[in-house]
Amino acid sequence: MADRRKTRGRILVVEDESYVRESLGEILTSRGYDVTLAASLDAALDALARAPIDAVLTDLRMPGGDGLELTKRASALFPEIPILIFTGFGTIASAVECVKAGASDYILKPADPDALDAALQRSLTTRTLRREVAYLRSATGSAAPPQPIGASRAWLDVIKKIRAAAASDATILILGESGTGKEVLARLAHALSPRAAAPYVRVNCAAVPMEMWESEFFGHRKGSYTGATADREGRFRLADRGTLFMDEIGTMPLAAQAKILRVLQDGEFDRLGDEQPTRVDVRVVAATNSDIDAEVAAGRFRQDLFYRINVVRIEVPPLRSRPDDIALLAAKFAGDIASRLGRPAPMLTVGILEDLAAYSWPGNVRELRNVIERAIILSPGDSLASLDLPPVERMGVRAADAGDLTGGAELNLRAVLAVREKEIVIEALKRSAGVRKEASRLLGIDQRNLGYYLKKHGIDPDHPES
Repeated sequence: MADRRKTRGRILVVEDESYVRESLGEILTSRGYDVTLAASLDAALDALARAPIDAVLTDLRMPGGDGLELTKRASALFPEIPILIFTGFGTIASAVECVKAGASDYILKPADPDALDAALQRSLTTRTLRREVAYLRSATGSAAPPQPIGASRAWLDVIKKIRAAAASDATILILGESGTGKEVLARLAHALSPRAAAPYVRVNCAAVPMEMWESEFFGHRKGSYTGATADREGRFRLADRGTLFMDEIGTMPLAAQAKILRVLQDGEFDRLGDEQPTRVDVRVVAATNSDIDAEVAAGRFRQDLFYRINVVRIEVPPLRSRPDDIALLAAKFAGDIASRLGRPAPMLTVGILEDLAAYSWPGNVRELRNVIERAIILSPGDSLASLDLPPVERMGVRAADAGDLTGGAELNLRAVLAVREKEIVIEALKRSAGVRKEASRLLGIDQRNLGYYLKKHGIDPDHPES
């Protein structure tokens, strides 16, 4: 996203007297706030609809609609935004009425700039909490992320890159197979960033129907289309000043890509039903398990958008390429799952750990967790009876024929499986005449995974048997 001046918050100042209005604007701007000025109730409501506002500071007495009326209407339309009443005619009865209407503070003129600053900071803290609560209530899967677990060099290199990238506002592109922990890394980047106190919002691009794209990402105004019975905040506005994690971005249709590109370039978008664009300050972390380079080359993903999201590129290794982490992950999952079920943590025997290490984990860390959970649920005691791993045929390899294992043949399971794995990849390339897309289909994997196997076994796709 384009670099924009960081502020302590966006404040809408509503005051009909131009001298007071301009003076307040100068004072607040000098203290690091981004200030929007409005001279009337209607102008204030229009400003609230156009762009995200963190707090409203309004005069109480104004012609054409006073601060009390603004408080009532703004609280109904934007309940998460705190409103501070600023008046030179304060009474106890007036203060009570304003608080009942939704005001969060009541300040008497003339206010000391430090006292006004302190009141605004209290309001901004309140607003952040309200937005977080509102999002957590409406979102799914928004629990705190688990700590990234692993001691292998490949995994530690990934964590090192995430930590380095988190300190900046640069867009992060996380690549990796399904289940490798891309969202864990996205949450870690947010937690380590200067935006950690602001919202973290997740959206699965693959789950959003094309007809709902604009509403889901940019929101809409009531009545902007048939069925729009209420205002809706889009994901970008919910994530304002925070982080938006766009999972499966490789599935985004071309028609939507230009709209996303505009937000990343200019920091603004058009909400359905609004006449003016909405400005936001959002850090984007994108992820995909598809071969996005191939998607760009094929014209299915815009090159200019790719350059925008491919600023810090982090490739997450599959679990099979970091076997040293399997035992650590299994032990962590076993303890967490057993605790949730109210049972003691099961013992992971040497045999069980060997079985886990010998499996290729096409579903990666997510599959490992599922296997451990299933084994704990089905085990009667405090030890695991069976891992119930899928048969070898479902791992992309098959067991060697019994005749192959006689007369001193190789018995090491990993070595045997590696040989059969390479043979099957070569056979798929032969049957597909070297066409990677068709070879991937035959193997039941995507092209990105095929690239991994080609590199792993040193296979030239044009001359697979050489």
